[in-house]
Amino acid sequence: TMSSNTTESQASKDATSGGSSNWWTSVTKSVQQGATAIQQGVEAKQKEAAVAAEAKEIGKVWNAKTKEWEFYFLDAEFIEIEKEEKARKEEKGEADGSSATEDERPVKDRSYYELLGVSTNATAGEIKKAYYKKARSCHPDKNPDDPEAQEKFQKLGHAYQILSNPQSQAHYDKHGISEDSSNEAMQEMDVSVFFNVMFGSELISPYIGELWMAHMADSLMGGDDMGISPEEMEQLDDDARRELMQEKMRQVNKESELKQRKRQVECAKNLRERTSTFSPETVEKFTQEARQEAMQICNGSYGTVYCKTIGWAWQMAAEEYLGYEKTWLGMGGHLASMKRGASNFGGKMKLLGAGIGAAMAGSRAAEKVETLQKEAEQQLKEAGEEAAGAPVMNDEKAAQEMQQVMDDGLPSFLNFAWAINKADIQNTLREACKKLFQDAGIPKPERLQRAEAVRVLGKQFHEVGTLVEKEMKQKGVNKTDAEDIKARVAVATMATMAKAQGQEMTTEDQEQMMKQAKEQMAAGEQKTDPEAEKEEKPSSSS
Repeated sequence: TMSSNTTESQASKDATSGGSSNWWTSVTKSVQQGATAIQQGVEAKQKEAAVAAEAKEIGKVWNAKTKEWEFYFLDAEFIEIEKEEKARKEEKGEADGSSATEDERPVKDRSYYELLGVSTNATAGEIKKAYYKKARSCHPDKNPDDPEAQEKFQKLGHAYQILSNPQSQAHYDKHGISEDSSNEAMQEMDVSVFFNVMFGSELISPYIGELWMAHMADSLMGGDDMGISPEEMEQLDDDARRELMQEKMRQVNKESELKQRKRQVECAKNLRERTSTFSPETVEKFTQEARQEAMQICNGSYGTVYCKTIGWAWQMAAEEYLGYEKTWLGMGGHLASMKRGASNFGGKMKLLGAGIGAAMAGSRAAEKVETLQKEAEQQLKEAGEEAAGAPVMNDEKAAQEMQQVMDDGLPSFLNFAWAINKADIQNTLREACKKLFQDAGIPKPERLQRAEAVRVLGKQFHEVGTLVEKEMKQKGVNKTDAEDIKARVAVATMATMAKAQGQEMTTEDQEQMMKQAKEQMAAGEQKTDPEAEKEEKPSSSS
């Protein structure tokens, strides 16, 4: 028995010892495997870093779609965008129930396309090119002996106005020439013209493109894209209407992404052309010309705001690129990135503050309307009249009070709009500069020189804008009040109507009309001022 117990005890010890040994072996193996995995991961990361460094050194960029390092070409992307626009237009035609061919897309009427001599599948660029070519040949000044030259030129301009606007073109393709001239005039309305007059200047248009705010307004006003009339829309229940609007927004966002991408490429191409004269030998001349251009922009509407915003965006983008490429461990690029990040944070805070200010102004206006309605109801009741439905506020004093509340809120709304525009411009130019600096169409040393040119240009724009703004504030001529805003809205509306009728208004015309509009508003206020009327009565009686 003792021998048996001894044997069992020894076996138990051996099993315990063997189990411990197996456990230790398993732990050791796991640690070794983990260490090997970590080492392999580190080696893979080192290899990726080496590949990335080598790719960056020769000018390649990372393509998130293909997950590969590739050479980027600015002009190639522009061609790709135009092809995608054309494909979407053909797809849209098929969705409307038409079968597109390789060269022509079935439309309700072809007369405008034939007038310009283009295919119904022509891109926006092809339509524009055809219009300018035809306009030069049929201009009245070049055909003094043709009595119908003026009429031909106007018809050509009218056709271009229809086909150059995506909304009016879509309406024309689906319905043909409208019998209702007022309806066709509405389809010709180019919302971008309104926003260009309100916020823009022809001088900076090549640098910033079409503002996001203008594009979104233009897209949302294109209600015909939903394939349903306003009358049919009213007959839908809430769920169907909501679903239709959601689909509309999905279409708008999809088109907006492509349009923003094209905007960035066009801004990059225009900036490439602007900096093409820069070289180490022409730095002084280039700098002087940049300051002169900035001064000219500052003389226009909101010129100082544009100069500072555009200049800062260019300067930061160039300093970041040059910093990563030319300084030790890219320290200069990291510092520029931090500087830009701090500025963007400040911009976001201003945008938030402007949004709160606009919301408060809207709230005050709504409260005033409610107060006036209650007062009107009370007056009707006290007069013994039945207040049925919404009261009609025809009291002159109430109207003046309401107008004053709206006028007080206009600067807040404009400030909010400008905060959105600034963020939009800075984001667009940052991406445009990336494309410009990454363009492998030229050797890398020339790209570095291109970035230096953008840095110089941006610095001059920002410095001049800041200096002129300071001088204007000292003179007290930089303040925008409600009358300025109302005058600008009035002129922007007139410019949009004129463009729809094939007429152009120059910047000088717009400024002169704004001046006249402000004078007329001031004269109108004097006539409606009760105190002024009291003072005028004695003199008129005498």
